[in-house]
Amino acid sequence: MTILETIGTPVGSYAPDFELPGIDEQVHHLSRYREKFRVTGVVFICNHCPYVKLYLERLRNIQAEFGNQGFTLIGINGSDVNRHHQESFEYMKAFAQVHELNFPYLWDSTQDVTYSFGAKKTPMAFVIDSHGVVRYKGQIDDNPQHSEAVRENYLKRAIASLLKRQEIHPKETDSIGTSLI
Repeated sequence: MTILETIGTPVGSYAPDFELPGIDEQVHHLSRYREKFRVTGVVFICNHCPYVKLYLERLRNIQAEFGNQGFTLIGINGSDVNRHHQESFEYMKAFAQVHELNFPYLWDSTQDVTYSFGAKKTPMAFVIDSHGVVRYKGQIDDNPQHSEAVRENYLKRAIASLLKRQEIHPKETDSIGTSLI
């Protein structure tokens, strides 16, 4: 059995740059997003995770709410396609179309980017400033099951705070979801 080490990216450190294919048949670079947007959200998602499916509408809404304020959201699939065949690039394209994703969906086929970020579960969110520094990582909010019962919108609050150049609190939360490792 092979045990993969998760390197991880702590809050306050530089996010690992990446060059990944998107379902739009383009190659996406974190550095190019940082040049174009004041705040970039990276959320590790996958096609088979029930938690991701619970959050898709909320993620689309976050992109719609902040998209014209200098923010973009990026979804990255870092699931092991050898363990979950429905995580293939073709399945990702179909998934994005069915769920009407309004943000780029990228494929980390080697899981190198996923492990460099330290993403352990899906969904797991990272908020990155224009300098490439991770300012928040963790949960999207405090209630995956019931969006109407959410009390803490961690991801939205982190994005809004960073756009206003305010301190983010909390800077990190424990993610909940399907294991990537």
